[in-house]
Order: sequence, then C-alpha cells, then structure tokens
Amino acid sequence: MALVLHGHPFSSCTQKVLVALYENATPFTWRVLDTPQTFEELARLWPLRLMPVLLDGDTPVAETSIILEHLDLHHRGPVPLLPDDPAAALAVRALDRFLDLYVMTPMQRIVGDALRPEGTHDPRGVAEARARLEQAYAWLNTRLVGGEWTAGPDFTMADCAAAPALFYADWVQPIDTSFSAVRALRRRLLRRPSFARVVDEARPFRPYFPLGAPDQD
Repeated sequence: MALVLHGHPFSSCTQKVLVALYENATPFTWRVLDTPQTFEELARLWPLRLMPVLLDGDTPVAETSIILEHLDLHHRGPVPLLPDDPAAALAVRALDRFLDLYVMTPMQRIVGDALRPEGTHDPRGVAEARARLEQAYAWLNTRLVGGEWTAGPDFTMADCAAAPALFYADWVQPIDTSFSAVRALRRRLLRRPSFARVVDEARPFRPYFPLGAPDQD
C-alpha cells in the first residue's frame, strides 16, 4: 500500500521517521505540514494533532517508535530496524525510549520555552531539562563505549532516534568533550547518508530555530 508521511522536515520527531524511510529507500509521499489545510488533514488522522503520522493505505499510524516498528513489520528493507533476536530487539527498544524520553524530550522542553512569550518563561523547567540532558549524555557515553552504532555494530531503530535527538540536543546543551563516545556517535550519524539527507533537507528552515542554529553542522 502507498505510504504518506505527514510531518515537517525540521521536526526532530519527523526526522526520526525520515531516517528510517531513507535508510531503506522506502517509497513514500510527503505531506509537509505547513498550511492550515495540511494541519486539518493531520487532525482528521490523529486528533492530538502531533506530527508525524504515517498513513499506510487507509491506516494512520502515530507515534514515532510505533511508526518505525510498523515499517519494520510491514515494509522491511535491507536494513532491519529491529533485530530478529527478541532479547537484542528489547535492548534496541530500550535505547529508543531512552533517547526519546531523556534526550529528545528535555531538548524540546528547552526549545519550547524559548518560543514562549516574554514573561511566561520557565527557568526552573529549563534548568531541570539541561540537568537531565547532562545525565543522559553521561549514561549514554558509558553505554556506547566499544560500539559503532547506538545499540552495537548494526544500524537500528535506536540510531533513527539518536540521530535527530543528539543533533538538536547539542545545539541547546552542547555535548561536553568528556563525553567522547556520544560526540563520536553524533559525528558518525551526521555522515550516515540517510541522516545527512535529512539534515540537508532541513537546512532552509534553520533561521526559525529560536535559540539560533549553530554553523558547525
């Protein structure tokens, strides 16, 4: 069945799905959310109005991790997103959740605060988010020692999560040089053709980043 992705190229969550699609050269149609009409379409598919949503034929699939599992189950390509071994797959899922909850979420909290009107900022929340990112970097740095990719020698769903999460997190809370394994993983992900394509496609939107997009990437 035809796949339609409703999302935006500058959205970290959309990028997580794009990496998976590009990694396996999975055919899909873009439905970029940039007009009231496209957001109305999104609301009909997913009342929470959160991007991305993948439409597989008549079936809408929401939430990035579920979308990636759906792709691996129904549209598996040459790069499996999950290992066949149940224990190894569980480890990949755990890292996927870790990256979403403890890297991407606090990063988004900091960005969201920067978008708030003057007088409505939450400095305590931002401080907590920055502290959480530091904790996440420290744990991940230990977990990554000796592995080429996030979950080991193979590129998996965990890398689809790590690519946009670490990319944007370093913009808002720079990854310290002491976390050398995390920094090295981020560099490798930026060189991966699937994510390099995602980054290039999002470049035109960098002026909209509320904290100022750095020039190093």
